[in-house]
Parts: sequence; structure tokens; C-alpha cells
Amino acid sequence: MATEVIMPKLGQTMEHGVIAEWLVQEGQSVRRGDPLFKIESDKAVLESNAPSSGVLRKILVPQGATAPILSRVGVIAAADEDISAFLAEGSTEAAAPATAEPVAEVPAAASEPARTVDSDEEAGERRFASPRARRLARLEAVDLKSVVGSGPDGRIVERDIQAYLQSSPKATAAARAAAAGLGLDLTEVAAAGTGRVTAADVMGVVGAAPALAETPAAPAERAPLAGVRAVIAERMKASVDATASYTLTAEADASALLKWRKAAKAAAKEGEPVPSFNDLLARLLVVALREHPDLNAHLEGNEIVRSASINIGVAVDSPRGLVVPVLRDVQRMSVNEIAAGAAELVTRARAGQLLPDEMSGGTFTISNLGMFGIDAFTPIINVPEVAILGVGRIAERAVVRKGKIVARPMMVLSLTADHRLVDGAPAARFLQRLVHFIESPLLAL
Repeated sequence: MATEVIMPKLGQTMEHGVIAEWLVQEGQSVRRGDPLFKIESDKAVLESNAPSSGVLRKILVPQGATAPILSRVGVIAAADEDISAFLAEGSTEAAAPATAEPVAEVPAAASEPARTVDSDEEAGERRFASPRARRLARLEAVDLKSVVGSGPDGRIVERDIQAYLQSSPKATAAARAAAAGLGLDLTEVAAAGTGRVTAADVMGVVGAAPALAETPAAPAERAPLAGVRAVIAERMKASVDATASYTLTAEADASALLKWRKAAKAAAKEGEPVPSFNDLLARLLVVALREHPDLNAHLEGNEIVRSASINIGVAVDSPRGLVVPVLRDVQRMSVNEIAAGAAELVTRARAGQLLPDEMSGGTFTISNLGMFGIDAFTPIINVPEVAILGVGRIAERAVVRKGKIVARPMMVLSLTADHRLVDGAPAARFLQRLVHFIESPLLAL
């Protein structure tokens, strides 16, 4: 019996999902529970499994397109089963893929998967290539007509572009573009002593002035503002538009914080995560936010909601962009429990495995750029929260202690708050209290 493949709802906040990749193509057999396709939702990419066994007879939402949750994206049935009734009901109204790549209209058997092609067509010849292969080819100025595909039906995949680059002379993208424009074979161009062919080398072969400025420039790479990048852009713009933000900065002597982390590291059992500075700050923030509940709040319509729970979001730089997993009920956790929970969330965030609900419900956020050598910055509020704490690096600086100049490990804290809900003075008192806890952690513990 035919079975509909549905876009699943992965969290309470999810309304749409993007088909990041079909793992099974039309005409291929699949067993119930096998990975069927990958879903991109906000900043996570998760697999959806086949709801039944059979043949994937029809893909209704192509790779790269968006579909509403609980809508139909495909049909699984027996190889000879009539699925016309499913198709007659109409396919999912999915948004076009953000890449807007043309789709090849070529005669194919019913079991042959639809394929996306590059836009380079000459004399009616079409070269099939994956989106990743096309992107790498554009980046390295590789002519797809020169590449032999190893994918299904000769489709060019990313590894084919990589193999071509390894087998051909080392050259800059500008050199490849110049050679292609002049009809030259890079093997005929001798590198000018650098071991890598440049655009100047290419132009030198045809007697042109070797100045790089006179060589044909490689085309600018264009990418759609879509997927994860679009989500980040939308949220950052919403934050700037909706809040009256201001930033306060203060320095803290991190000597006691360093000793605390050293002791926690020594006490950690084998296999246990060592508390990070973010974990220690989260524990101190619990006390500071309890004393200043206006900073642990969010706006709902015209109401300020002060949360009884302290749910701390931690900004994470992942391969897919900025993500903010939320550690819930931090007020109930010890430092070791905070470290374990945060480590798991960060690992899953960088692997793109977070659920949408795990990135919502925060009441306060930490953004730490200290590992990049940043002293201070202006973090953007993660709306609808009231404030966010920016953490800079710990570095030795000259400070005055009892009339003498001494070197101390100092750190800069940057607190961005929404002036609609919190005035400058209360925010300053909160930041002052947090500095006090950092310099004397036992007062908070």
C-alpha cells in the first residue's frame, strides 16, 4: 500500500523545513526506518527516516526546496503500484530552491531521479553536476566540460572537481579563468618560479603585460542569502529593529576565576568535561540574575515577563553559522552539571544535530569571543531576551594595586541591554555585581 512521506515537525517552533538532501532517489528501494532525506531547520540538519518499506516512487519536493511541516514531500509504494491517486491530489506547494538552479528536462525512465544541471550548455550538451561540485568549480574557475563525472549516469560530484584540481597544474582561480578565456592549456604555461601558475604567467604567454591588474578578473562569486545565513540575518535585523540597545563595559580581575578553573580541572574525574570559563560564568550569573531579575526577562506583547527559571543560551560558532543552544534551569545545576550539559549541547550544535526547541526559551545569553583574542565587542541581543553578555579574552594588563603598578589577568565584560525594559543604572549595578563575583567567586557559591 502506498505511503505518504511527510515533512516532520521537529520542534514546537518549527513551521517549515528545507529538503537539504535526498538520500534515496526515485526508483530506489528503501526499508522502513532507513534514512530517507535530510531536513534543514533553522540551524540544524537532521535525518528523516522512511515511514514504510518499498520503492521511492515520487519525490514531490526537490532538494533545496522548502515545505510546510506535515505536508507531503514524497510517495513510497510497490514498484508496480498505481500512485496516480496520490499525484492527482496535488503535490506540496514548496518554495523554489534558494539556489534557483535550472532543472534538466530530459527523457528518463520513471525510476530515474530528477537531476540538477549547471547552466553551461553548448551545442545542446548538458553536464550534470551536484550543487557542491558547481560551487567548487565556480570558486576555482574550473570548466565543467573538462571534468569527467563519477556519479550516477556520469554526474559530476565534488570529488571529481577535487581530482581534476589535483591532476592539473597548480594554478590560481584567476589563472584558470584567464586561460579558459584565451583558450590556453595550463600545462603549456610555465610558472614563473613560484610553482603555481598565476594570471600574470598566463598573460605573459600571449605577450600581454604581466601586470595582474590587466588580466581578466575571475567572476565574483555569488551566493543566495538563504538557509542558515538567512535565518541569522533575519534575527539580527529583528533585534536591531525591535530593541533600544546600549552596551556597558567593565573590567574584572580574573585571578580568582583562573584559580577556580584550575581547581575544577584538577578535581574532574576521567571522562568528565572540564568546566569552561563560560560554565563558571553561568554559575555566577545564576546568583547575579536572581538579585537582578529584570535582566532575566523577556517581552511578551506589552508585558515584561520575569522568568523564574534561568535558561542560559551560549553562542556557538558552528560550521553552519551562529547557533545559540539553551541550557535550561541552570539555577538547579552544579558547576559540573552545567559543564556536562553545555558540552553536550555545543557538540551537537557543531554537528548540526540540535532540535529547534533546544535553541529557544533562553532568558539570558553569553557570547564569548575571548578565544579569538578579542578584548571587547558589542554583542547583539538575542530577542526576545533583555540582555546578552559579551566575554573578552583574559590577558595580563598593567593595573594599579595599593599604589603600585602590577600585572594582573584582566577580562572585559560587555553587557548589551534593551533600554525599553532596563535602564542604564540597574544594568550597571548588575554588571558591577557580576564583576564582584568573578573577583570573589566564593561570595556567589
